[in-house]
Amino acid sequence: MSLHSEGTPDAVAFEQLVEEYGDRVYGIALRITGSPADAEDAMQDAFLSAFRSWAGFRAEASPTTWLYRIAVNAALQRVRSRRPIEYLSPEDEAEYVPDWSVDLVRAAGQSELYAELERGIGLLPPDVRVAVVLRDVEGLSTSEAAAAMEMTEAAVKSRLHRGRALLRRFLQDYLAEG
Repeated sequence: MSLHSEGTPDAVAFEQLVEEYGDRVYGIALRITGSPADAEDAMQDAFLSAFRSWAGFRAEASPTTWLYRIAVNAALQRVRSRRPIEYLSPEDEAEYVPDWSVDLVRAAGQSELYAELERGIGLLPPDVRVAVVLRDVEGLSTSEAAAAMEMTEAAVKSRLHRGRALLRRFLQDYLAEG
């Protein structure tokens, strides 16, 4: 789908955008906010922002990266507007965690483990959570995630390392209990 046009999008083109990316934008927002209501609001905010900034979309950019960046910003705005909550904190961030670029949804396999994994993702600090969601859940490349988060690839990799270490520790504690 080509997003580049003058001014605002026509109704059909924008409807196609919402149809094609709506579920993905909602999924990203849900994983970042942890709340279906906030995710729905963030999704609406994201598409409203996309509509308003349609003319500013650069044709050489990926429409997915452009829309994900808008969605991430909308979801983070929802998170920031809530009261602060406690997040997981690493005991030893220097611990080596091998790179595992697995689709977390498929890897979980079991609904209970999947629910616990989702809970763990929800406990990650917002910037770390965004990196994990975009890279490991949504399957974006590191460079695409960096573009969506408006940061360097090194910064994304650092957040991924930290997020994976925290999730690994969280899941080890869960599995030890069960």
